[in-house]
Amino acid sequence: MPERRRNAPIVGRIAVVAVVLILLLAMPSPVRAAPYPPLPIGDGAILLGNLSGPVLAPGASGKISFSVVDPLTASLAGATLTLAVYAFNAFPGNATSTVPVSGAPLLSNATSSAAQVTVPVGALAPGARYVGQVGVATSSTTPVGAFAVRTELDFTANGTAYRLQSRGWFTAGQWAAATEGSNGTATLNLSVLGVSGVLPETSVVVASSTFPWILAGLAASGTILVGLGAWFYFRRTSSSRSGTRKGADDQ
Repeated sequence: MPERRRNAPIVGRIAVVAVVLILLLAMPSPVRAAPYPPLPIGDGAILLGNLSGPVLAPGASGKISFSVVDPLTASLAGATLTLAVYAFNAFPGNATSTVPVSGAPLLSNATSSAAQVTVPVGALAPGARYVGQVGVATSSTTPVGAFAVRTELDFTANGTAYRLQSRGWFTAGQWAAATEGSNGTATLNLSVLGVSGVLPETSVVVASSTFPWILAGLAASGTILVGLGAWFYFRRTSSSRSGTRKGADDQ
């Protein structure tokens, strides 16, 4: 009888652990977002084109221009374009930091003004084009430098949801895992990124009256090329088997 009493606490603890394990196993696992189906590499720069950001003096305002084109054989429904200021590269010195910084530019659509805005593109028939702009406002305290602007395009085609994002939405580790092959060769694995394609980026350059404007333009071009690099490397000039039509030659 004493032996049974000594074993009783041990048996009780084992029973409690077993109940906890059963409850943990019965709990639903965290839901992971399913990756978006991939589109042919290069479609990102066809879907989102003519992307250009302004060069502004502190306190001035301007526009980011863009166009959205449907290169598919199916119509796009519920298309939306999101733009967000996400990184800052100061002049001089090239001290890069993430946003927010004091006085960072604000983007604006028809209803709101913030570091991130969404433009409702709506429905597009195959080959149709939507041309739009997003307002950019700086303040007198906006620092001189380049503010990187990332992009995201969402739409539905044939009942399937698609999402394309630019480089700025991914960490350095995520991007490296998707673009570096095991033998050191360059690649672009959209399934690793979990998106349908990669979009170009742009920047808002803030330059004082004493800053060389040509250097500001070069800085803006460098930021844009970061987002476009993957597309230029992987661009396909022939029609895809998924029904994507070849876009017009770039000018």
